[in-house]
Amino acid sequence: MWCVPALDTEYIARMENVLNVLARPYDRKAPVVALDERPVVLRSAARPGRPMTPGHVARVDYEYRRHGTANVYCIVEPKAGRHLTHATPNRTAPRFVAALQRIARRYREARTIHLVMDNLNLHGPRTLHTVLGPTAGAALWARFTPHYTPKHGSWLNPAEIEASLWARECLAADRVETVAALRHRTRAWNTRANRAKRTIAWRFTSSKARRVFGYTKQSTMSRSKH
Repeated sequence: MWCVPALDTEYIARMENVLNVLARPYDRKAPVVALDERPVVLRSAARPGRPMTPGHVARVDYEYRRHGTANVYCIVEPKAGRHLTHATPNRTAPRFVAALQRIARRYREARTIHLVMDNLNLHGPRTLHTVLGPTAGAALWARFTPHYTPKHGSWLNPAEIEASLWARECLAADRVETVAALRHRTRAWNTRANRAKRTIAWRFTSSKARRVFGYTKQSTMSRSKH
């Protein structure tokens, strides 16, 4: 069950904007891409475990050592099943810019790229201008049409599904000690996802949102004028 705050005009407007873009038919010239970050704690075993032997399962000691944190950019084009998920040491401004550059290269023939993401303070043109300079930053940002989820509305982002799939299939209960190892695992997972063309069937629409949350399109439009 979803847990959302009391709906106000801004929440509804942003929710419907995201839902409407996710409902767009597939268009390779205007792809809809979702992006989200996921922090990862790097760990190693504090003591060696016991390998599997005949009649006995492998055993892993519950104690571990921390080796800092890393980040995974979960990026997916839901309708096409294209994945650009990758690991980075952190989620600083240069890393976010590099993630956008990766998306732009993948869709270099698109007239625009609809980008669904949350309201993290780095997710805007100022970050690109700071990292790349005004001219190059503006040129990169012009490739995108941003669609921001409302505050406390990250459940509207298909990249959260991508993050869950990655966590379950790539990381699972394993301990990953280094960024290099995390990158290797994530690269392999992303390659498999692309080969399988794993799509995300997003079925929650604006009309369903109105039924679930008890508001109407007309009343929303009326409130939005004030």
